[in-house]
Amino acid sequence: MKTIKGPGIFLAQFMGDEAPFDSLDNICKWAAGLGFKGVQIPSWDGRAIDLQKAAESKTYADEIKGIVNSHGLEITELSSHLQGQLLAVHPAYDEMFDGFAPKEVHGNPTARTEWAKQQLHYAAKASQNLGLSAHVTFSGALLWHTMYPWPQRPAGLVETGFKELANRWLPILNAFDEVGVDLCYEIHPGEDLHDGITFERFLEATGNHTRANLLYDPSHYVLQCLDYLEHIDIYHERIKMFHVKDAEFNPNGRSGVYGGYQGWVERPGRFRSLGDGQVDFKGIFSKLAQYNFDGWAVMEWECALKHPEDGAKEGAKFIAENIIRVTEKTFDDFAGTGADEEMNKRILGLS
Repeated sequence: MKTIKGPGIFLAQFMGDEAPFDSLDNICKWAAGLGFKGVQIPSWDGRAIDLQKAAESKTYADEIKGIVNSHGLEITELSSHLQGQLLAVHPAYDEMFDGFAPKEVHGNPTARTEWAKQQLHYAAKASQNLGLSAHVTFSGALLWHTMYPWPQRPAGLVETGFKELANRWLPILNAFDEVGVDLCYEIHPGEDLHDGITFERFLEATGNHTRANLLYDPSHYVLQCLDYLEHIDIYHERIKMFHVKDAEFNPNGRSGVYGGYQGWVERPGRFRSLGDGQVDFKGIFSKLAQYNFDGWAVMEWECALKHPEDGAKEGAKFIAENIIRVTEKTFDDFAGTGADEEMNKRILGLS
């Protein structure tokens, strides 16, 4: 067994225009001061990294690593959530998702998709240049508007949707395979890959591509009322990344899973800072240790109530205390009597 690495922190929700969140150097110094050991870098945020430059220049990638390493930290992974989302966008969401892309492709879905494709290819090469083994993204969604089937979905619609999604991702999955990096999809509402069944549909459509893997985030499963512990039992071979994020689901007589278009404070299902929600992290860390997960435990902070800096400070300690340093021996080794084949046969009554 291997001990999970951590604690790490996803920088996306913390980057800003004021110190210490305004540059990679400053935010790494801040994160290290809280006890974090790794940072997950949002590849779309120019304050943290120039993705194209990291893909095209090993020297620049080494400079980025040097900044992070100078604070006693490691880069856990790069993230391309926003770019991955743009690989598959239903026209109903065009205007809302344009904000994820440069202004020059706004109002032009074809150009926006091509930009996203190029970004994802950059992400593969940048990950290689940084010496990383995994990368996280979103799948995008062509079918999300049909999730609750009213009117009834036409026969074959789901199959057509996943075939098209796979066709868009296969060249990118192949690019990640060429550089030896796993592409991990964060299973997330709003994406066509939003639970185990949809991930399985995607896997089938890609021919069970070896680089199509999972980022495990239990918070999204709590809000779907999905068994997030059994999920690890089922998919542990594909789980290559881990977001440590808490959530709670408190349905009432007026609202449930769908939330009634309410804001995050009012809705029954909401994300919480680590330790403030309902996720059984002891069970999760135990199962990941059992299945020999050797990636990073990375805090993704999202909470409708608590200040992010408090969430980060508490989160570093929370993860550190939940990581299981795995044993190198069996607890009852002291009672071992030793054995040989002849002794075993005698015990079994065979000699």
